[in-house]
This record gives sequence, structure tokens and C-alpha cells, in this order.
Amino acid sequence: MTPPDTSGARHASSWIVPLVILAFCAAAYYLTTTFDRVPPILKRGMQPADFPQLMIILLAIMALWLLIRDHAPAPEVLPAPVYISMALLVGFPVLALLDLFLALGVFGLLLTLFWGERRTWALVLVGVVVPTCVFLLFDQVFEIRFPRGLLTNLWYG
Repeated sequence: MTPPDTSGARHASSWIVPLVILAFCAAAYYLTTTFDRVPPILKRGMQPADFPQLMIILLAIMALWLLIRDHAPAPEVLPAPVYISMALLVGFPVLALLDLFLALGVFGLLLTLFWGERRTWALVLVGVVVPTCVFLLFDQVFEIRFPRGLLTNLWYG
């Protein structure tokens, strides 16, 4: 194994990855501008594009921070959890067809488990409590109904 580069030269991935993320953010933000707007008389809470735009802006800020502040050398070989995470990202939309919040819980639980967390309370927090809180926040506070699925059918009746 070769020692890390200490010459100060940045590896291509330290600027390519954030730029790809920023390009994705720009494209996604543009797509949110095509969402239909709710007339003011019917508006209850946020417009459909508001939350995705907020998340995209947050992601773009983090990518900019990574672009400016990341000076760590790129690893030669990616650890196994990285490949497992990529597989979970592929599996998430498939499981989301059954139920979005079931997919959120399973994804969070497995991701946390594969990255080495072994404390039961933390696994329950990430796999059950967080998805439940997210669902209740959107359903009760933002008054956004989600697509029906295995678990949401129990809630919506």
C-alpha cells in the first residue's frame, strides 16, 4: 500500500464528487419549479415544492462545504459497508413500492447495522422511532398524506 499523498495536491474525487452532487441539486431544484402550486385559498401549510427545495438547498450547502473543506486523501480501496450501502440504495425504491415508511425503517436499520452499530436501543431508534416521527410530522403537522402501502393503510384506514 502506498502512503497517502502529503504534497497538498487534491485527489480528483475530492472535487468531482461535490460537483456531481451540486449538478444533481441544480437539476432537482429545476424539477421542483415545475410542481403545480396550490391556490392561496386552498393552501394549508407549505406549497408542494417548498420542502424538496429546502432539502436540496441543504444538500447543496453540504456539498459546497465538502468542496471547500475536504482535504483528506481518498482511500485506495472502499470498505465493504460502502458497497452494501449502494446495494441498499438500490433496494430502497423496490421496498418503497410496498410502503414508503416500511422502506425507510428497514433501510435505516440495515444501514446502521452494516456500518457497525450493535446497540439495540440505537437500532430501534433508527429503524422504528425516527421513521414513525417522520411520518407523524408530515401527516399531523404538515398535513401531507402519503401513498398507501402496508403500514400507511393501517393508519389511514
